[in-house]
Parts: sequence; C-alpha cells; structure tokens
Amino acid sequence: MTDHTVEFVGRDETIEVSETETILKACLREGIAQEYSCRVGMCLACSAEIVEGEVAQPAARGLSEAEAEDYCLTCMARPLSDLKIERGKYPPSIETDAADVDADGPVTATDD
Repeated sequence: MTDHTVEFVGRDETIEVSETETILKACLREGIAQEYSCRVGMCLACSAEIVEGEVAQPAARGLSEAEAEDYCLTCMARPLSDLKIERGKYPPSIETDAADVDADGPVTATDD
C-alpha cells in the first residue's frame, strides 16, 4: 500500500493519503474541513482543481472526461502520485454566467 502526500494549495494543510483511500476520507480522518454532500461522485460539492499530480476517480460521474483531467471529486479521487490540489474550485461546466442572472429581479415560479 503506497501513501502519497496531498497538499492543499493556498492553505497550510498537507495530509498523507493511501492509494486505497479517497482524499475526502483522509480529510475527515485528519480533521480537515473538506466540503462534501452526496459522497457518490455526483453533486460536485467536494470539487478541487488538480494543480499537480494524478488521481484515479472512475466513479466520478459528475465530471466529463475532459474535466476529470483538471479537476477531482475528493469523495471519489484516490491519489496515484503526490498531489497539489486547490479545494473549492469547480469545473467550468457548472459555473454560472453572471450575464444570465438578474440579481435585481424577483425569483418567481411558473406553472408549466
């Protein structure tokens, strides 16, 4: 069983994570406040940008193949090398385009 160092960019946090353990599980074990929700690779709450290194995350269904090259879901991602990741970074496909949001208008429901 091989352990890898996972460094969280922009934070003073580094942990050791086994290749057989998810990054989220290691965070919870070490008391690191990693955001998560579904824990099944769908909601993207635990998303992080991969700055350096590689992960295996075959069950990360919430990411496209292209997104999975640059982002990981910590609830599914297992390190294949030492890593540097930036937590709280989301793939472009889920970012809201500010031009499409009317911040001054009311939110209303419609009956379809």
